[in-house]
Amino acid sequence: MNEFDLFRFVPFRLNRLSAEVSAALAEEYRARYGLDIPEWRVLATLGARNAPCSAQFIVESTRTHKSTISRAVTNLLARGLLERIGSSDDRRAFELKLSIAGRKLFDELWPRLIAKESEILACLSRQERKQLAGILNKLESSFELPTTPHEEDRVNAR
Repeated sequence: MNEFDLFRFVPFRLNRLSAEVSAALAEEYRARYGLDIPEWRVLATLGARNAPCSAQFIVESTRTHKSTISRAVTNLLARGLLERIGSSDDRRAFELKLSIAGRKLFDELWPRLIAKESEILACLSRQERKQLAGILNKLESSFELPTTPHEEDRVNAR
């Protein structure tokens, strides 16, 4: 058996990269907007959809623990960045959407994060970026992760 090399172990490497990328992006929204990572994940999920969705969809899409998303939702509601609306399917349930202030914040922040993403990926050639996107798509599909912001029906059917 080969000696275990932690720094070649893909799960370890992906986790490290994820932490670094999240931290780099968090610099943009923490200082300027006072958002933490879970709050940004809620805003991003809702902002990308342009339609209300359940907190459960956000949990599934972001793979963030439901209590963490619940706290983020509570904070964002208190700040007036989200609105709750009744679910048409279940009177006891509600869905979330960006408020006008939340949409404004998202629309202002999103281009800054796209620019930061470009900085992060600048070490890759155009072809390498395409290959990376293809590899990430395959990995996400193999775990049956939502790959578009409109897969709520598939997630809720689980």
